[in-house]
Amino acid sequence: MSLKKREPIVALALCLSFLGFSAAAAPSARDLTDARDRQDLNAIEQMIKQLTSHANAGAGNYALALAYSDGAEVAMELHDKQKSETLAEAGLTEAKNLVSANDKNAEYHRLLGQLCGQVIPANPIMGTLKYGQCARDEIDKAIQLDPKLALAYVSRGVGNYYLPPQMGGGPELAIKDFDKAIALDSKLAEAYLWKGVALRKMNKDAEARQALERALQLDPNRVWAKQQLAKTPAH
Repeated sequence: MSLKKREPIVALALCLSFLGFSAAAAPSARDLTDARDRQDLNAIEQMIKQLTSHANAGAGNYALALAYSDGAEVAMELHDKQKSETLAEAGLTEAKNLVSANDKNAEYHRLLGQLCGQVIPANPIMGTLKYGQCARDEIDKAIQLDPKLALAYVSRGVGNYYLPPQMGGGPELAIKDFDKAIALDSKLAEAYLWKGVALRKMNKDAEARQALERALQLDPNRVWAKQQLAKTPAH
């Protein structure tokens, strides 16, 4: 998925965060996206170190929080739940600072909610008790501030995907969020990717493959999308 499909504010904030530093001193927005797509966790962790050394108020913290979130996502894809939890929790401080500085920024609330949600899969019961309310409240706040923020519905859908149905979540509810995101942005690869994952969990393999194939059309370099398509039965 190209950076612009992660919402224009992402590109703007990352660009602002790198002002004043040479290209060799700080990773670019494209570097971060490419590392996420190819599941290069080592590269993301190196970027986190670089961004930490350059972090400042506002946009700099946003870039660092986003890097932590991408790292947590890749660690989960690589089945390292402990690493994912560690990275997500580290990113919470940056995201909370952003929200404290600008409570009206929908993307900041979305990212904070996403990071809270990324802590949960490593320890679903304790994680939900500690961070579940944060994940729900922050993403709901993001949607309240900007009902057209497509990524907010993806973030909420991922949370619903991991939350058991008996606790108010489940794949069926998640798919509704992914469909809403697609309605707002028909080229958002992330929404199709997660919709495919959720459909497969519901044993709707044919529909899952269609969604995953569309995700790869939009973002051909996303390794996790290729992996998910490969493990989805063709009927």
